[in-house]
Amino acid sequence: MALTLSPVPAGAVFSGAPSSCSCLRRSAISSLHPHRRRSSTTNSTVRASLRLGPLIWPWEKVKVGPLSVSPMGFGTWAWGNQLLWGYQESMDMVLQDAFNLALKNGINLFDTADSYGTGRLNGQSEKLLGKFISEFPGQSNVRENVVIATKFAAYPWRLTPGQFVNACKSSLDRLQVDKIGIGQLHWSTANYAPLQEKALWDGLVAMYEKGLVQAVGVSNYGPKQLLKIHDYLTTRGVPLCSAQVQFSLLSMGPEQMELKQVCDSLGIRMIAYSPLGLGMLTGKYNTSTLPSGPRALLFRQILPGLAPLLSFLRRIAQARGKTMSQVAINWCICKGTIPIPGIKSVKHVEENLGSLGWRLNSDEILELESAAQASSKKMVQNIFQTA
Repeated sequence: MALTLSPVPAGAVFSGAPSSCSCLRRSAISSLHPHRRRSSTTNSTVRASLRLGPLIWPWEKVKVGPLSVSPMGFGTWAWGNQLLWGYQESMDMVLQDAFNLALKNGINLFDTADSYGTGRLNGQSEKLLGKFISEFPGQSNVRENVVIATKFAAYPWRLTPGQFVNACKSSLDRLQVDKIGIGQLHWSTANYAPLQEKALWDGLVAMYEKGLVQAVGVSNYGPKQLLKIHDYLTTRGVPLCSAQVQFSLLSMGPEQMELKQVCDSLGIRMIAYSPLGLGMLTGKYNTSTLPSGPRALLFRQILPGLAPLLSFLRRIAQARGKTMSQVAINWCICKGTIPIPGIKSVKHVEENLGSLGWRLNSDEILELESAAQASSKKMVQNIFQTA
């Protein structure tokens, strides 16, 4: 496969690097072989990397059903979440700056949910995203190409298709848009309220048929339940375009890998949330340096068992001139998923953009996965994910 790089849009910023095309091209080439003198080993490494697929820049889109989205999106779970992420309304300007930078650099996929936001701030993530889109200072065509992927909670009081459609209409109001890109069922009720499940599926069908969403997806579905909803939606003439799941070097168990195989076989795009394991794969934390809030309890339990994985992540990052976060996100991309790391600052956006425009080679991927398997701890499975 030939190495091809698209022209860099005017004013592009890539992880804090100069915006000239030549600098970005040199950066991409140097990330594949940092040494000027190319040995036979280096040549084979480059060839292995290219066999995995072309380099991907943020403005080179991938398909999710009928939609064209950036190869990495950004998640907005933290926007409005005081309990886990320490959100304060004074942060809104910082969040807006982060959003604007992402959009200016080709990221057009933003994931949210009607349940994002704690207490009186419920729905705050959608409200902020809608506000930031409407106030984006750049070209109107950039704003119009934003793809919003929002999730509708399977609350116990949403018992009919009509109630689920009304939830979608409320999200449209908060987002200040006429149509949502990807409307997703946030989780399945099959494990505890199976009779509610079909009503929610029919709600997705109704949203699609009414033109409220351009595409339909699910979140936290395991492979078996994914097959069921896919088959049902097919009988209703509605394509299932995406499946969002916890997926990272900390969450690559048999069920996740089986789900990826099912997605590939059915033409469903897999979206990887928590690609950094809530921050455990960033290299910023250890048992003596923990995040504030409830995450600290989880980190204290899991971090001591991640030594093999974190050590190898750090080694690859140093060799590549990348950060551990960038390597972990790039692994998700190399596995054929669309990662959606969360962002709360311009610094987050700049660092995450550095995950694009290069690829891990096949040896690095295998060694990372071996190190992950050798680590005694894994990420806790989301309790909402079904089989």
